[in-house]
Amino acid sequence: MELGKIEKILVDEPSYRMKQVERALYRDLIDSWGEATNLPVPLRAKLEKEVPVSFNFNSLTSLEGNSVKAIIELIDGFKIESVLMQHTDGRNTVCVSSQVGCPLGCIFCSTGKIGFLRNLDYHEIIEQVLFFSYYLKKIGKILNNVVFMGMGEPFLNYDNVIKAIRILNDGEKFNIGARHISVSTAGISGGIKKLADEKLQVNLAVSLNAPNDILRRKIMPVDFKYPVQEVISTVGLYIKKTGRRVMFEYVMLRDLNDSDILAEQLAGLLKDMLCFVNIIPYNGSENNLKPSTRDRINRFKKIIKESGITVTERFRFGDDINAACGQLVYRKSSS
Repeated sequence: MELGKIEKILVDEPSYRMKQVERALYRDLIDSWGEATNLPVPLRAKLEKEVPVSFNFNSLTSLEGNSVKAIIELIDGFKIESVLMQHTDGRNTVCVSSQVGCPLGCIFCSTGKIGFLRNLDYHEIIEQVLFFSYYLKKIGKILNNVVFMGMGEPFLNYDNVIKAIRILNDGEKFNIGARHISVSTAGISGGIKKLADEKLQVNLAVSLNAPNDILRRKIMPVDFKYPVQEVISTVGLYIKKTGRRVMFEYVMLRDLNDSDILAEQLAGLLKDMLCFVNIIPYNGSENNLKPSTRDRINRFKKIIKESGITVTERFRFGDDINAACGQLVYRKSSS
């Protein structure tokens, strides 16, 4: 769908028409504009002709059946990827992209290999959520959570991401609670500061992956601009202003960032912060990187936990369809 067209179609309509259209599409999940009976017949016909309720998406379902990757072709021919994760407890989470490609070049991430192509408009972000809302409707389920952890750095497309979040959170639209929306950043300090002032109760996640600048710069070149201490200081200000607990993400890379000493450094860095650490077993194949062993992951987690910091481990989704963390990548082909 070209959601941006709707505003142009409604430009001469009363202002309340937009609310009616958004509720029909985002809340009622109509299959065609003919079902939006509160709209005038000529308007329904115009919408059906110019913005039909359909999606130019291809989808791949994992062998385990717990994740679905959507490959979305945009109006300019670029493609992005988005993932639905279906949890065993009944929750359904959509991981959305915010950019075509990414400029940050983290060594573990497939998206970073292609560089930055462009930002997504907020309509293009919303369409990813809308597609999976319809997908779930067909199997009698509903969407519970949205995470901005797909292609791109959300805080380098700040305005469009915030517009999308407000639409997702709006009770007359998607009605997804703010605490069921999470934004992951590589540590863009300006974005963290701005989010603290938004009065949005969304969850903040910070991709850290190393407790010192020497190592983090090897893994995440963004550290040259936003070093560890600046990120930690900014997160501290965010916590003080919002009272919200922050998640620090840590991708475990064998013989690179998974030693006992680094676990101890990480624990010291985060001491007394309102936060927790989310361990992510590496699942890609970039730059000859390998995942940490299970014993090493368990040891790393034990050191963090014994320091008094809560530590969790991310459940692996979609490895078999390249839909897991860090594997989303723009492809020029239609496959």
